[in-house]
Amino acid sequence: MFDVGFTELMLVGLVALLVLGPERLPGAARTAGLWIGRLKRSFSTIKAEVEREIGADEIRRQLHNERILDLEREMKQSIMPPSSAPEAKPAETEDVAPVPEPTAPAPRPDRSPEP
Repeated sequence: MFDVGFTELMLVGLVALLVLGPERLPGAARTAGLWIGRLKRSFSTIKAEVEREIGADEIRRQLHNERILDLEREMKQSIMPPSSAPEAKPAETEDVAPVPEPTAPAPRPDRSPEP
């Protein structure tokens, strides 16, 4: 995050010693350390909570997708129930219209003259 080297820390320590003096410097360093520790703990807590929420959202999304897939399977099964044996079409009759067989003409009623 911050690229602070040893020389920068020494410079900050020297300025703090000159500004605060040797009597107040240990108390100020202790207070600064406590505040930094609190900030780190707060950030780590927030980070853990966000990661937990992201994980919970992902789990909710997966469960929702699984429910949708289950519903889709149920719909397919209700529309087309599985058959025990698939019907096989003969290769000769594919896409060919059946040809009607010739039939004998129907007999006509005889018109006989009435007596």
